[in-house]
Amino acid sequence: MTSRSRGRVRGIVLLLVSLPLLVALVEAVSFHSRNRNNGSLDSGGETREYLLYVPKTHDATKPTPLVISLHAAALWPAAQRDISRWNALADEQGFIVVYPAGVGRARHRIWRVNRGPGLPRDVRFIADLIDTLRAAYNIDPARIYADGLSNGAGMAFVLSCTLSDRIAAVGMVASALLLPPEWCADRRPVPMIAFHGTADPVTPYAGGTTWVAATTFPDVPTFVSKWARRNGCAPTASDSVVATDVTRRAYTKCEGDAAVVLYTIQGAGHSWPGGGPVPEWFAGSTSRTIDATREMWEFFRDHPLGSTSPGER
Repeated sequence: MTSRSRGRVRGIVLLLVSLPLLVALVEAVSFHSRNRNNGSLDSGGETREYLLYVPKTHDATKPTPLVISLHAAALWPAAQRDISRWNALADEQGFIVVYPAGVGRARHRIWRVNRGPGLPRDVRFIADLIDTLRAAYNIDPARIYADGLSNGAGMAFVLSCTLSDRIAAVGMVASALLLPPEWCADRRPVPMIAFHGTADPVTPYAGGTTWVAATTFPDVPTFVSKWARRNGCAPTASDSVVATDVTRRAYTKCEGDAAVVLYTIQGAGHSWPGGGPVPEWFAGSTSRTIDATREMWEFFRDHPLGSTSPGER
């Protein structure tokens, strides 16, 4: 073999050895680009981050609704964006959506939804985030909403109890609730819409304990009924069939029009109905017969802050 041939062989071998590293590097750069946050602020001495989406249809001359969408534990803002798919609906409807980051390492964040000192810090962060966005955009103060997945849904519950003068309504998907309804001290009834699968392996529909937390999760229909009592709703709910695997329970005639709605999805897991995929080995199946994001937006749109008409709109 000539020296030129040997050089060519060495070059090929070097390329083959380096190729996996180059692919991994390109993928890492691509992942960072797709998942980076685009905003930060100082809140109580902590640097907190968020991912903001302002649709091209945004009209700065008009007061605009704001949707605050909270990620699950061990996820991050861009993951919540991809799972909930709020951006596409924001383009269609013209609202602004922001995905705040919990605390923790880069791609493994959590909301401190327990009785520890971290909880008021997370609440303050959301309050500071609202102030920051209102200073930069024409946000309608009567149409600021919060929703979340799992641990993020637990944070949405916390916000309904601590920022009820600013959060018009909340949405909760596969809720990881570590605080009981009785913990909530705010007097204003807050409208709520929830989605939960009956085969959720992480936060069981019927309540109980799982490997994710030592706390016993509440029975979902019972928790929702307690929320309805908190909102002064009529004691009897109205049940309806939405799809072959989806039923809807609505509590109406509530104080301040603060309706409470639960969508039960038969056979669905710890996932966002109609949303982006999650690993089935961990979360179970994702229902495609209902779009939780669209249903949530329609509910939000009907429940601005200060609504006083009786019953559900």
